[in-house]
Amino acid sequence: MRAMVLTEIKKPLVLQEVPCPIPGPFDILIKVHACGVCRTDLHIVDGELPQPKLPLILGHQIVGVVEKVGLNVSKHQVGDRVGVPWLGNTCHQCEFCLSNRENLCNHAQFTGYSFNGGYAEFCVAKEDYTLPIPNDYDDLHTAPLLCAGLIGFRGLRLAGIAPKIGFYGFGSSAHLLTQIASSLGQEVYVFTRPNDVTTQTFAKKLGAYWAGGSDKLPPVALDAALIFAPVGELYLQALKAIKKGGKVISLGIHMSNIPSFPYHLLWEERSMSSVANLTRQDAYDYLQVIRKIPLKINVHPFPLEQANQALDSIRKGNVEGSVVLEIF
Repeated sequence: MRAMVLTEIKKPLVLQEVPCPIPGPFDILIKVHACGVCRTDLHIVDGELPQPKLPLILGHQIVGVVEKVGLNVSKHQVGDRVGVPWLGNTCHQCEFCLSNRENLCNHAQFTGYSFNGGYAEFCVAKEDYTLPIPNDYDDLHTAPLLCAGLIGFRGLRLAGIAPKIGFYGFGSSAHLLTQIASSLGQEVYVFTRPNDVTTQTFAKKLGAYWAGGSDKLPPVALDAALIFAPVGELYLQALKAIKKGGKVISLGIHMSNIPSFPYHLLWEERSMSSVANLTRQDAYDYLQVIRKIPLKINVHPFPLEQANQALDSIRKGNVEGSVVLEIF
């Protein structure tokens, strides 16, 4: 099969002919139709996440059709349309798995990081960690839902009751979550790169109540703020923007260092936290929510062979919405 392979950190992916994977007893073999390109993939390429499997096929927002099933597979059949997210396997035995926090599993494995992902014509996945995909969206528009959508949804839940919520950064995840939060009656305040009027206009079209540069404060104090951009300095800006008791939550898997700051920014029961991965229950709940909220998913497709260009478009931040590999 064809695959775009990461052979060395900080080097471009290489198009290779590699053996098609063979499913184990509890695995399914998936013919990949589309795979979302995530900033996490960029962090792996850039060496900002430790010890990825090498050589590695990236990609963890996979949509495809079951081609073959392992001997002990019972939940999927050949021909089923399925999705594969970031969380690829857990131990089921550690304190986190046993307390419904499998996203924090001590022995978790991740798609396109611990094992090969979807920048290829085929991939394998554990049947218990694949998702049944609704027919509301085609393959290209479904792929971003499997990480960008899911991680944003978990962040929104952790924020709790937040009538006024800020989003710092407006990429794939935020452009989906803005629509969900707005449909739930929340006022969304979007912070982009300073003077990025194009993105601010895009955010407003998708339901943002207000949009401005990340160097500015919102017109009102916020109940919570979610940080999508991997920029540690944004924690300080967000702390300034929230009211007493407000929450600042980072959704990134990697972030630059957070500068020191005066205690008064955190005082009065403000808090800082992060989202780590997601649970399968998050995914099931999210898929139920989006069936009731028709999302406008802005997609920029690239062919498999242009995976490096797709990653570079995320690095430069010059796309509105989600980047997806279309695999023919």
